[in-house]
Amino acid sequence: MKLLLALTYYHPHVSGLTIYVQRLAEGLAGRGHEVTVITARHETNLPEEEILNGVRVVRVSAPLRISKGVFMPSYPLIAARLLKACDAVVVNLPGTPGETLLVLLARTLLRRPTVAVYHCDLQLSGGRLSRWIDRAVFANNWLVGRLVHRFIAYTQDYAEHSPLLRRFSSKIRVIPPPVAVTPADPSEVRSFRSRYSLNGEKLIGFPARLATEKGVEVVLRALSRIREKLGPVRVLFAGPHKDVLGEEHYLKKLEPLLRAEGDTWIFLGVLSPHEMAVFYGACDLVVLPSLNSTESFGLVQVESMLSGTPVVASDLPGVRVPIQTTGMGVIALPGDVEAFADAVVKVIENRGLYCRERSFVLEQFSLERTLRDYEKLLLSLIEEQTRH
Repeated sequence: MKLLLALTYYHPHVSGLTIYVQRLAEGLAGRGHEVTVITARHETNLPEEEILNGVRVVRVSAPLRISKGVFMPSYPLIAARLLKACDAVVVNLPGTPGETLLVLLARTLLRRPTVAVYHCDLQLSGGRLSRWIDRAVFANNWLVGRLVHRFIAYTQDYAEHSPLLRRFSSKIRVIPPPVAVTPADPSEVRSFRSRYSLNGEKLIGFPARLATEKGVEVVLRALSRIREKLGPVRVLFAGPHKDVLGEEHYLKKLEPLLRAEGDTWIFLGVLSPHEMAVFYGACDLVVLPSLNSTESFGLVQVESMLSGTPVVASDLPGVRVPIQTTGMGVIALPGDVEAFADAVVKVIENRGLYCRERSFVLEQFSLERTLRDYEKLLLSLIEEQTRH
């Protein structure tokens, strides 16, 4: 198959959405398909076109940005050229009017099968402008939903609770997200742990992008209660935390709480896949204290489970599914500091009860299963379109 994948931000930008699409694109390319990604050139030093791990990446100039949205004047011409050479189109939502135009061209003029992966409902923080952006994005997503042949949701749980996906239930196909992590060398795990647990501190892993919906303040405010029960604790935050698009104000809001923590809260920065595997293996548990439906699953919690480390996550649609499926952790009410702290204590004090074999987790979530499901869906849509 010749596939065109569209999204606003791609590697080297780091978010759950970009990691999802990168794994999907590279996985399908590795299975012999010709994969092209069209995305915004969100940094001027990035090349307009390159091959990354077997995937052709085409970046469109984006001279104007509003919040996390971008304006790409040359998108229609570039998209039309790429569409002619593809068999099927996969767009990623929430997106921009560019993806909507792409679907419109593919569906009406070129008769290409179209699929939309729905990553989350957008809920921006802030005032009137944020609310206007939320409404505009919802309208754009609704229009795409009207046009595409299929909607892909991470979980049935999220599909049933999403205000948008509920409107397109007949088009929904549930495909678990692509999760991949290679087991770390035990000696590297021990070395990592000894570096950060110098005096026997419990290590809480927090793999995330520093963003409003991630609930960083919940962890910060829960630490005193956690220490009362467990003793010394250190939080290791793995992921981008400086210059995160649209989150400058949020970081400033957190700074007093972060300063108070001193060296008991450590920002590790963006880690490589190998470093992430070591990180997961070294932590006593991993947390995902997300606050709203902008978080629809949390790839990191399954990566943690595959590394043998249990999780505390928010009781949100989709987010709760990995723990409900595997039993590897506890879910807590979103934003409830005491409930979150008590869940962390419960898991660490009874850690053995929440650990499962890697093979068991792979039965529920695996990259190969996800790639096979995508291949089956896309091939069936291409064949159906050919017959008509």
